[in-house]
Amino acid sequence: MFVPNFRRQPLYIFILFQIIFFILYYTFQNPNCIFSPKPDYEWISSEKYISIDGKQKHLYDHNMPLIFIGGMPRSGTTLLRVLLDAHPDIRCGEETRVIPRILSNRQSWLKAPFESKRLQEAGITTEVLDSAIRAFILEIIVRHGKPAPRLCNKDPFTLRSAHYLQYLFPNSKFIFMIRDGRAVVHSIISRKVTISGFDLNDYRDCLKKMEHSHDSYGPEKCFPVYYEQLVLNPTKWMHKILDFLDVPWNSTVLHHEKLVEMGDISLSKLERSTDQVIKPINLEALSKWVGHIPDDVVNDMYKIAPMLKKIGLRSIR
Repeated sequence: MFVPNFRRQPLYIFILFQIIFFILYYTFQNPNCIFSPKPDYEWISSEKYISIDGKQKHLYDHNMPLIFIGGMPRSGTTLLRVLLDAHPDIRCGEETRVIPRILSNRQSWLKAPFESKRLQEAGITTEVLDSAIRAFILEIIVRHGKPAPRLCNKDPFTLRSAHYLQYLFPNSKFIFMIRDGRAVVHSIISRKVTISGFDLNDYRDCLKKMEHSHDSYGPEKCFPVYYEQLVLNPTKWMHKILDFLDVPWNSTVLHHEKLVEMGDISLSKLERSTDQVIKPINLEALSKWVGHIPDDVVNDMYKIAPMLKKIGLRSIR
């Protein structure tokens, strides 16, 4: 049977006080450990960078001077992106398709009353949603191709959200491709390019649904490029485009086909324009539509598509 030795009681008391002292000292030095109060903190993004051959590191964030190319499908967006891809300082790459979809989803979430309410109830404010979408778009653009000083995204319908993209990426610039609506519609129908809401069996319907307005984007941020003028005078227009983008001139942008042949410009087998942009800049597509549009549509052309006059296309046959 254990019998305590009361002669040693002062020693026990001293050890007990020492233990209590250290507990209290550690508690006040590290209060979260014992009491676990609600922490007062904020999330801070970690440093991000792109590595080139493991030697150079390029920081990237939403303040990068991104380039967005948009316009109607079949308006020359693919041609322009391979011309820019030929520049050693620019990387565009293939269409992602996911960027216009995430932008469209955002619109749906915010416009639908029930979905919008669901987000609010879940604590997903517009600031949270914008932050997530900004990060998503940036990661897609940065990581779907090789690193370069200037990064570019080509998805025709992104410019529908130009103002929002400008908010997400304040130093970005936009290029809006414009092409004769008759040529665009003929190309869409003949190549069976599916566009939501377009009847590919009806020229009149497709022409009615085309929009070429670019005024709302602002001249300092959105540069309109006419496909016909680009292919007729590529040197002049590529100078204008690079000046707008604040990128130095390089004559390689006039010989993209050589870089395509060498494999320095990546192309997608799924994009309808791939078979065309492997060739040098040419005039083949300027008049392919002639003779294919029904006479009744030709006779009503300016009523159906008043944008033709606005962009200066007078001849209707």
